[in-house]
Amino acid sequence: MAAAGAALMAVLGTVYSWSLYAQPLAAAFGWSASTTTWAFATAIFFLGVGAVLGGRLQDRLGPRPVALAGAALWAAGNLAAGLGTAALGAPWLYLSYGLVGGLGLGLAYVTPVATVTKWFPGRRGLGGGLVVAGFGLGAFGYNLVLRGAPRFAAAAREAGEVLAARQAGGAAALSAASTAAVTAAFTWSGLAFAALGLAAAALLRNPPTSPPGPIPSPEPPQTTVAGPAPASLDWPPDLALRTPQFWALWAMLFLNVTAGILFISSAVPLLRELTGASAEAAQAAYGLIALANAAGRFLWGAISDRLGRRLAYALIYGSQVAVFAMVGGVHDLVAVSALFAVVLLGYGGGFGTMPSLVADWFGTRHLGLLYGWILSAWGAAGVAGPIFVAAVKDRSGRYADALPAMAGLLALALLLPLVARPPRRRPERSAPGR
Repeated sequence: MAAAGAALMAVLGTVYSWSLYAQPLAAAFGWSASTTTWAFATAIFFLGVGAVLGGRLQDRLGPRPVALAGAALWAAGNLAAGLGTAALGAPWLYLSYGLVGGLGLGLAYVTPVATVTKWFPGRRGLGGGLVVAGFGLGAFGYNLVLRGAPRFAAAAREAGEVLAARQAGGAAALSAASTAAVTAAFTWSGLAFAALGLAAAALLRNPPTSPPGPIPSPEPPQTTVAGPAPASLDWPPDLALRTPQFWALWAMLFLNVTAGILFISSAVPLLRELTGASAEAAQAAYGLIALANAAGRFLWGAISDRLGRRLAYALIYGSQVAVFAMVGGVHDLVAVSALFAVVLLGYGGGFGTMPSLVADWFGTRHLGLLYGWILSAWGAAGVAGPIFVAAVKDRSGRYADALPAMAGLLALALLLPLVARPPRRRPERSAPGR
């Protein structure tokens, strides 16, 4: 189950390679940074919407049909983007890649997370980390594929030259052949995502019974080893959503995603801006940095089994504060890449830790729907982070000017895991007439 979930996640994780498309699209169609970023932001927003729908549906129908639907929509969104964007422009890209593809991402993402977590009752951080690590690996693998495609690589090089000429006051335009290479990348990606994603989704199923083996006791606030809540502590969704603890978890994921996705959405141009690296060097560096996203999901999930979920989140925030505060003054590509790798370790770690935290506090019976609601924070942050950095770029001319503000926001975010506590007990429903 973990392998099938990770394989499906790898197909979905290709969305995090969006920054490879940002400059070629801007050069091909004369778009601003905000215009290209809105396609990615729309996809992540509707991922959050799809996660809520998928969580509800998979609790009722089981994981397989929901995962199949999600994989099909993500593939269809990419395919349609490749076939229609050149003729229909940015609105079509937002509709196809953003809305259709984003809904597919949400449906397909929440399902393996909720399913695989149920197969690892005693080591939820490890199980969740295994499956969501595939998401980061998908971005790494897709980067290699795109950079290894001669036509797309040539288009990316030409795009950098076109944008540099425009910034100097020229009127350069991307060639028709390079524009066709960019849109063809979406088309072929959609076909590949359909084949791989549907095959992996077809393997998912819930455990027939709880897997054998000792199951630790639930984690009281003062302990470090987290375990599942007993069945009597499974919170119905309507009650869980009324607790401040649930929305504290939502805010924790929102703030962590805002920081990481700010970098992901503009990674290649931001690396070039800070270091003066070529497009090829920046793309290669980002491909390696994407591995940290995958490693963090597994690493921090396993660490949270040992140290506790809240302490893990506090360490994740603290490491990111340090990076965002100092990276703007660093200009060596290797050093900048290493610092941003720390950011993506924490970004991935937030996703590796959160499913277990939700399960520890609210039980697993309704985990699909509850975690779907938590993932709506991802959708909100997917708009806030990328649009903020794109607006800063359009106004000041520099992506890096957004970094100090993010350091300050993350410093405030440190308070959440330090003060949040699990709900003491599930309240009883009121009897009729009371």
